[in-house]
Amino acid sequence: MPKVLAIDQGTTATKAYTLDTNGRFTSCYAAAHEQLYPRPGWVEHDPQVLLKNVLQALDTAGNVEAVGIDHQGETVVAWDSRSGEPVYNAIVWQDQRTSDYIQRLKAGGAEQMTLQRAGLPLDPYFSASKLRWILKNVPAADRLARSGHLMMGTSDSFFLYRLTGRYATDVTAASRTSLMNISTCTWDPDLCDLFEIPVACLPPIGSTTGFFGHLKTSRRETAVKACVVDQQAALMGHGCFRPGTVKATFGTGVFAQVNTGAMLKSDPASGILPTVAWQLENDAVVYAVDAGVYNAASAVNWAKRLRLFDQFAEIDRFDKPPAIVRGIIFVPALSGLACPFWDRTAAGLWIGMDLDTDRMDLCQAVLEGIALRTAQLLDAASGLTEKTGRLSVDGGMTANTYFCQFLADVTGDEIVVQASPDITTYGTARFTLLGSGLAKTVSDLPPAAPPRKKFLPRQDLSPLKERFAEAVSRSRNWRRSRER
Repeated sequence: MPKVLAIDQGTTATKAYTLDTNGRFTSCYAAAHEQLYPRPGWVEHDPQVLLKNVLQALDTAGNVEAVGIDHQGETVVAWDSRSGEPVYNAIVWQDQRTSDYIQRLKAGGAEQMTLQRAGLPLDPYFSASKLRWILKNVPAADRLARSGHLMMGTSDSFFLYRLTGRYATDVTAASRTSLMNISTCTWDPDLCDLFEIPVACLPPIGSTTGFFGHLKTSRRETAVKACVVDQQAALMGHGCFRPGTVKATFGTGVFAQVNTGAMLKSDPASGILPTVAWQLENDAVVYAVDAGVYNAASAVNWAKRLRLFDQFAEIDRFDKPPAIVRGIIFVPALSGLACPFWDRTAAGLWIGMDLDTDRMDLCQAVLEGIALRTAQLLDAASGLTEKTGRLSVDGGMTANTYFCQFLADVTGDEIVVQASPDITTYGTARFTLLGSGLAKTVSDLPPAAPPRKKFLPRQDLSPLKERFAEAVSRSRNWRRSRER
């Protein structure tokens, strides 16, 4: 049975699955990698380790018709075009080292340009300021740029160059850099000038599916036929093919996207961002709106490290009414607030505790806070897209019964938990089937397994969103105030 290999090079691990034309989705590789924290607020990966894991994943797959790769999106790498050697560690999407520079750009009024052209606010999350940091702070990068031997971009471009010898990126990755014009899907000279990035150092932008070169493994030579950002891969994995369909991935953070079809929808005042969902080879660009929360599973794991609970089963159900009903609220702004606020000065907080509050109350509030932040995203996006009443979800947190039911109650939506064990890699495999010609259109893709579980609203908790918004407002500007 013809099959393809999909590799997910994620924030904490590299995973690989095969998908055949009958829809059989099979895991074949998984390896975690080290997170590097050289300074507070800095997050890095060793790009050579990431590449090694991708190569090992390729060797485990057996005979496949094609390979597809998804990646971390905003994470960047710079390297010498002659040797392929990185000049610095990969700077991860979570990294905040460029916060002061971003604030200076904002103070100078530059955000109007990035919103208008890239569709993105000024934030360290996006790639451009990270790339600039490498140019300004890594002497080898500056020397290579002057001699015409520097290559730099999102991590996919590094993988493709080292695996196939082709220097390329796809339109989904470019849309997350703050350097691509979202309307024309080309590098924007003015944006590159703003961030002091030489256009000549950036890879050509192509479609999401197509020919990205041949790679050789110990078994055979295979073509790379898809390359995509992880969250856009998840959108495909959820089957969000039609405008208005929406998914939310609950991983390190919350990543929500709504397919908007051929329409580029943007409203800077909403805090919701336009992005590219995908572009199939020889086809038009499909757009989406994108919204995120910096801390989701990372907040839960943080609570676990604080020993508020020992086993995840302990926080699957609670005997008491919702913590927010009892006045206890958690704002998951441990890394600041993303959509729709884009406020890195915000800080995480619990509020409403008293002498009777126990550790389970705090855990309950953590789960609720993540769900309530998700509701804020969906409410902000509703002004740009039509609400369908259905939210397709994936990620580790969707195994938590309490969280999923509370999410249904606070959003008023049916929460559909997908059956696939890894919806991101599944979406990449779907792109690879399309890129290889094993599926001609999305309607030719093998059907997905039925959802694992569905949660319908049991009570209307939407009035609590106003109280939560008050707590969010109290979390804002804390880090800046503390520094005065």
